[in-house]
Parts: sequence; C-alpha cells; structure tokens
Amino acid sequence: MPVPDPQPLTDAQQQLYDWLETYISSQRHSPSIRQMMEAMGLRSPAPIQSRLRHLQQKGWITWQEGQARTLQLLGGARSAGIPVLGAVAAGGLVETFDDVQDRLDLAPVLDTRGLFALTVNGDSMVDAHIADGDVVLMEPVSDPARLRNGTIVSAQVAGSGTTLKHFHRQGGTVTLEAANPAYAPIMLPAEQVNVQGRLIAVWRQV
Repeated sequence: MPVPDPQPLTDAQQQLYDWLETYISSQRHSPSIRQMMEAMGLRSPAPIQSRLRHLQQKGWITWQEGQARTLQLLGGARSAGIPVLGAVAAGGLVETFDDVQDRLDLAPVLDTRGLFALTVNGDSMVDAHIADGDVVLMEPVSDPARLRNGTIVSAQVAGSGTTLKHFHRQGGTVTLEAANPAYAPIMLPAEQVNVQGRLIAVWRQV
C-alpha cells in the first residue's frame, strides 16, 4: 500500500524542518529542544513542540513527545536518492520512460567513515576520466599494504606534496603512475610514501 505524500508545511514548520534536515545530515543524530529553540530564535520550548507535533501529524517526522532524541525525518526518506529514469545512449537513440525504475542512493558513499574530498589540479589522471577541477571523494586507508595494485590513491610524498595517482607496490618500492602518458611514473621507497586515501567517487560540475 503506497504511503501518502507528506502534507504541505507552513513557513515556520518548513524553517524548522529544513534546519533539522541540515543538522541531522551533518551530526548524524537529532538535536535537543534547546538547540532547536536557539536555532529558531525562540525563548520558550512551546512553539518548538507545537511545530514538531504538526510535522509529525503531517507525515514529515516521527517523534516521541518529551524525548527530542527520538526524532527521525520522514519527509525526505520517502523519496531518498536520485531517480534513475532509464538509459541514455551515447551513440544512437533509445526510448526513455516516465516511470522511475530505480533510485541512485548516495547515502552509502556519503556515510563512509572519514570520507574527505580533494579538488584536482592538473591533467595527470585524464585517461582515468578525472579532469582538472574535478572533486574526488576519498576513503581513508588504514593499511596501505592491503591496497590492490592499480588503485587510485591520494599519496603524500615527503618534501614534495600530495598527488593523485595509480598505486603500485613491488617489494619495498612504490610506483605512483599517472593516467596520462605525458607524465613519467614516480618511483620511491615505500617508507617515503604516505597513502592518505583511495578513490571512491568523482564529482564533476558542468
């Protein structure tokens, strides 16, 4: 049985919901009533509690009154992810469909522990489809010895800075290899290379 869409919110309710969405997304837990009061510029908990009751009645949150930490968002969860509307051809034409077949859920990527982003400067990885100005999302590497050869990593070289390259290790030697024939491989003793993270996604704004 389909779940009905959340009902429209008043401006005050929408303001609180938007703030809750931002807070929970960044902090990974719900705020206290006092934090909500401060964020909304209120001196009494009563208006906050009233807005929370309306948000719950309208289907935007679940909440056990008197227990702020039990608050969970529902409004966005019902349409979580980015809709995948079919396929697009890079050659000929294919039919597209109006019905949503699937959703692209980025939460597992964004929830990666310690995830960090770097802006790419330069064209040494263009053959790996990573261009100047792209933002790469990196997962921290706790044990470089377990990296598979060919993994794209951000590596810090003592005295030379940080670079994005394919990682290869043979014995005590690490080779950092570009994805552009214009750049020569960088070969160094393993102890001189500090692998900061491995590539998990590329963000390009067009």
